Amino acid sequence: MVSYIIRRLLYAIPTILGVLLITFILFNLIPGDPSYDIAGKSASAETIAEIRRELGFDKPRFLDTEALSQGRIAAAFDSQFFNHFRNTLTLNFPRSLTSHEPIWDEIKSRAPASLTLAAPMFIGLIATSIAIALVVAFARGSWVDTILVFICVVGMSIPMLSYILFGQHYLAYELGWFPILGYESGMQAFKYIALPCLLGIASGLGSYVRFYRTVMLDEMRSDYVRTAFAKGLSSPRVLFKHVLKNAMIPIITTLVLSIPFLFLGSLLLERFFSIPGMGSYFLDAFNSRDFPVINAMVFTTSLLYVLGQLVTDICYALVDPRISLR
Repeated sequence: MVSYIIRRLLYAIPTILGVLLITFILFNLIPGDPSYDIAGKSASAETIAEIRRELGFDKPRFLDTEALSQGRIAAAFDSQFFNHFRNTLTLNFPRSLTSHEPIWDEIKSRAPASLTLAAPMFIGLIATSIAIALVVAFARGSWVDTILVFICVVGMSIPMLSYILFGQHYLAYELGWFPILGYESGMQAFKYIALPCLLGIASGLGSYVRFYRTVMLDEMRSDYVRTAFAKGLSSPRVLFKHVLKNAMIPIITTLVLSIPFLFLGSLLLERFFSIPGMGSYFLDAFNSRDFPVINAMVFTTSLLYVLGQLVTDICYALVDPRISLR
């Protein structure tokens, strides 16, 4: 397994480099110069030049051919392209163009707020959807199955924004059960994340239940399930010990590959409920064309995604002895 992990990590290198290359190309294809946005419309040419020099925009885009022809190798590679790769791979993120704060410090300060919202929402969504899917699979073809599948389809058809507006207006404003928006750290955070957490679970329940229902039905039709019932085992024992265990491969796939996106939190939920997490940070950076922040967020998410795929393969071998990692 160790050799497999090392091999997969080596395979991840071209993927990460490809992400860096694509982000650099996209940022340089977008028209406009952020220096003018930072300096303002009435800024002088000297001020704009100083800002470009501070941000490194005055350097050659790919390679300084003049320095290379003169034999100055280090100066030739002192360009936007190679600095972009070097700084990102070493996690030496620059300062934000808008807040002028170090990006890594911003990430460390905002990540707890995102995890405070995303972690319970993720755990609640997975546990609830798996439990409902087991019940629906066991009662397949009955009126319970039909009603729950209909509710899932309706829930999938409602946009996330509708859930947010309903929760803020009716549950928070009309009934006063939750705060409309805001956030506090510590134990006080629970009352602020309760409503967005419930809305996040409600909005994702339909698609997760339908997927897990399909997985459970495939297992329910297997011979070992009929044999277990024929031996007189109870329904909860068959469902939770046999069916759920053998359905763990696709469940692990959705679980582990969803974990990296916990880093970003929920963009709309954080935005509408004024939660200072990574989702609102990314949206603010996107709206203000803060390219260093966007690059840091994309790189971090892609790195977590690659590691998530590796963890997924390892978990396959742990839950299914028939799978060998070589």
